[in-house]
Amino acid sequence: MSLFLFKRLITLIATLVGTSVVVFLVLEILPGNAAQILMGPDASPDAVAALAEKLGLDRPAASRYWEWVTGMLHGDLGLSYAYSTPVGELVLERLTVTVPLALMAMVLTTVLALAAGIYAAARHNKLGDVGIMGLTQVGIAIPNFWFAILLILLFSVQLKWFSAGGFQGWEEEGILGGLRALMLPALSLAVVQAAILARITRSAVLEVLREDFVRTARAKGVSQRATLWGHVLRNAMIPVITVMGLQFAELLAGTIVVESVFYLPGLGRLIFQSISNRDLIVVRNCVMLLAAMVVIVNFVVDVLYAVIDPRVKASDI
Repeated sequence: MSLFLFKRLITLIATLVGTSVVVFLVLEILPGNAAQILMGPDASPDAVAALAEKLGLDRPAASRYWEWVTGMLHGDLGLSYAYSTPVGELVLERLTVTVPLALMAMVLTTVLALAAGIYAAARHNKLGDVGIMGLTQVGIAIPNFWFAILLILLFSVQLKWFSAGGFQGWEEEGILGGLRALMLPALSLAVVQAAILARITRSAVLEVLREDFVRTARAKGVSQRATLWGHVLRNAMIPVITVMGLQFAELLAGTIVVESVFYLPGLGRLIFQSISNRDLIVVRNCVMLLAAMVVIVNFVVDVLYAVIDPRVKASDI
């Protein structure tokens, strides 16, 4: 197991280093000048040059990349050009909204998808299976921002059960109030992901149900429910966990539209605002953070492979 983890850690570190290089270079070649945008279109060239020197934009790219990487390793993400605030504080403040939102959406996705997928597989080619698959097809086709608007119209405007948007912070909202404020955004994110995961779960469970060991268990008198939950589900979890890992990474990185619909001060809106302000240092750190989260989630999924199915670890070694 130690060799398996060592290989995965080396891959993780190499991927993070390569990602940092790509993120830095891509933002470097973008047109525009942060100093010019901050000073305004009517600013004199001397004033723009002075601000660029103050921000360090006149230094060589290699020097700025090394300073950025070493700063990240020491927890110093630099100072925002537009907000004149440490980037770390901005990011941490927004993560307190984005991460709980993604976690809530992932929990809802997992519960809905596993229940629907297992139910459909257990009733293969019956009315329940056809109905679930029809609903999942509709769920995949629905854009999450449009579904978010429908949720607002129903639960906020008509029923008045939830707020239409906004988030005052965990200290003011409280735990229950904060979860309540994020419930509709999380549900709007979870619907499409749950529809996809339910279809994957159904296919994986059906494939395992055709295996010889399942027929043997049933021949020994084990009930269908016990066979499904005790033997089939664990062996069907490899493709399901793969998709779950990708979906959680997508939820972390793809909340910008839903955050805009519900006016949530999350990481997605910070990135959008920073792009508009040409605040490259914030954009660079946010994109790198999201990329690191995706890589780390994939690392965790690889480890879960080995825990669920030891054959994965043995074949890798």
